[in-house]
Amino acid sequence: MNDLIATARARGRSQLTEVEAKALLSAAGVPVAETRLATTADEAAAAADDIGYPVVMKVVSPEIAHKSDIGGVVLNVTDADAARATFDQINAAVSSAAPNAEVDGIAVQAMVPQGTEVIVGATTDPQFGPVMMFGLGGVFVEVMKDVAFRIVPLEERDAQQLMREIKGFPLLEGARGTPPADLDALGALILKVSEVVEANPEIAELDLNPIFAYPDGAIAVDAHIVLAEEGA
Repeated sequence: MNDLIATARARGRSQLTEVEAKALLSAAGVPVAETRLATTADEAAAAADDIGYPVVMKVVSPEIAHKSDIGGVVLNVTDADAARATFDQINAAVSSAAPNAEVDGIAVQAMVPQGTEVIVGATTDPQFGPVMMFGLGGVFVEVMKDVAFRIVPLEERDAQQLMREIKGFPLLEGARGTPPADLDALGALILKVSEVVEANPEIAELDLNPIFAYPDGAIAVDAHIVLAEEGA
């Protein structure tokens, strides 16, 4: 069992924090936006200095799903003093809006350039086992529900077909003024996620949304991992 999963299990948690999820994925070769956990204002400033400005700062709590709604996310933090102030600002906002929530700290994340948003996910089907999903990300996945599925494990052919099955594939090719996405990089990311899911049967659900697809690469900005019930 992966150490991060084992630690979450030992603490009675059914999901990884965003920082833990990204650490697990990064160790497996999945490109993710660099993210560190800070538990003090000075740690936040030091993390931001190391990552490089600007950064995004977000509350890390297993009990807060919609961080932005309660002031738990701040974009475009541009220097160490701002990082310290933002650390205090987020904690104050969370204490006011969700005073009983368990808070692990504040995530300090590289603020990467906007790209074409896609989603890569995985879920566990009762009949087929782990299943991978791909689609347009961000609000598109909620509004358009334009996604395609494949059973894990995937091969390179599967990853390429998966991308081409969604109705929005022309956007990845560069339609309507959008720059073409690096389909080789996206395919490689999909395969790495497939390997993570196959190697960690404790993972019940996984979502990378959004992933920013660029003409020369792709990177996951947000990550969510839910663990299967023990003994399941």
